Amino acid sequence: MVAITDTLMLSTDKAAMPRLAVLLACLVVGYMMWSVIYNLFFSPLRKVPGPILWAISPIPQGLSQCFGSPHIKIRELHQKYGDVVRTGPKSVSLLNHDAWRQVIGHRKAGQPENLKEASVFQAVPNSIIAADSENHSRIRRVLANGFSAQSMIKQESLISVYIDLFFDRLREHHLKGKPVDVVKWFNYVTFDVIGDLAFGEPFGCLENSDYHSWVAMIFQQFKEVQVLAQLQIAYPTLSAAISPILQKFAAKKIRTHNELVELKVAKRLALQSERPDFMDAMIAPGPDGKQKLSLRELQDNASVLIVAGSETTATSLCGITSLLCAYPEVQTKLREEVLSEFSSESEITLLSVQKLKYMTAVIDEGLRVYPAAPASMPRLIHQGGATICDTYLPQGTLVDIWHWSMYHSENNFTLPESFIPERWLGDPRFENDHKDAFQPFSVGGRNCLGRNLAYAEMRLILARLVWNYDLSLVNEADRDWVKGQKMWVLWDKPALQIHLERRKDQ
Repeated sequence: MVAITDTLMLSTDKAAMPRLAVLLACLVVGYMMWSVIYNLFFSPLRKVPGPILWAISPIPQGLSQCFGSPHIKIRELHQKYGDVVRTGPKSVSLLNHDAWRQVIGHRKAGQPENLKEASVFQAVPNSIIAADSENHSRIRRVLANGFSAQSMIKQESLISVYIDLFFDRLREHHLKGKPVDVVKWFNYVTFDVIGDLAFGEPFGCLENSDYHSWVAMIFQQFKEVQVLAQLQIAYPTLSAAISPILQKFAAKKIRTHNELVELKVAKRLALQSERPDFMDAMIAPGPDGKQKLSLRELQDNASVLIVAGSETTATSLCGITSLLCAYPEVQTKLREEVLSEFSSESEITLLSVQKLKYMTAVIDEGLRVYPAAPASMPRLIHQGGATICDTYLPQGTLVDIWHWSMYHSENNFTLPESFIPERWLGDPRFENDHKDAFQPFSVGGRNCLGRNLAYAEMRLILARLVWNYDLSLVNEADRDWVKGQKMWVLWDKPALQIHLERRKDQ
């Protein structure tokens, strides 16, 4: 009897398995159908225009990010749907020039902040870019000391050492008749500068004429981190389950990176001597005599400074150099300004270059055409929701403002694809441009602390470059070097070979 009962139960269990599978499949299909119906007809964002596939699933936007062409796609969507476009079930992209002020501008007393999407900054949770409002204010006050005008004057002696060495290396190439891949060399000089300012010693890139292994590893991580970030944004629950598996592929690089940061910070702290660098500002004691930042905060912020203070400046210099070669009349005008202001190369300093007005216009136009950080740093609409660009966005909406798309919009700039520095100098052709759409260093309480240092460094290098050399492209195909590049947070830059010829009037 027992055997018969067991046989019947086993038979019943076997018969139930197909039914359970069908039930599970029905639940999945039902959930997917409801998700589609909800996102199209009941979501608070249902009235925001955009492509249907993007509205019902985060996958299309995630794929465009992972494939390296989101800036192109986002601009196409704005051209078709307008200034406010729905780019996901819970996300929108904004193109109106006033979006910067409305989303991330300074808040009035008691007005909540639209915080950054935390998953994008998982690698540096204790840094200034990932901190919540309270901790951000505290960390920013500490870091600001290292970026003050007084600190920059003191830092010039440190910076000039590497810029001098950079031009020594360029002269060696010129004497040998070799072209220069400025993508590499601009990275060499900016990473050595930031290495000294952040850790008290360079990476040795200029000394060895090669990337430090750590620097090379930083570039390699961006694509991997982008995939993880998009998964976290699109499917946070699924991401929590499978991220540990995915992270194993990048675990060695991440661990090596963290270990190097810890080692560099420990080595700098062991110096126990004052020097005008960022670390000195970060470890300065507060009124109570205690260190203002924890060790973990020192490490995470130093890690951020390495990329934010080097790669973006190098990228900007690459883009501007390629544009000066593609527009020789601009290069000539820039050189004339430098020669009219200085009687010798030794007069060109970090401070003296600040008076070069056309130089500043060239840099701004270069940053507009080829922004060093082309992507968006997504923000989450605060509790209670907000009306942004005449569109109500409920709390929790993910808001993107894409630098590249914003700067290449005909709604914001006349002749947006052209490189014309005069647009920043009162040329009447551009009187209808929305200049406030141009915010390469962001706006509000979280704008970039390193803006003044970045401008000074770019002015100094470019001024000395055009003082010494006529620049021209080795490959005519590089005339459009700034166009068509892939990006994963940062640009995936191809080589840019430049001929250096001593100025004909020297």
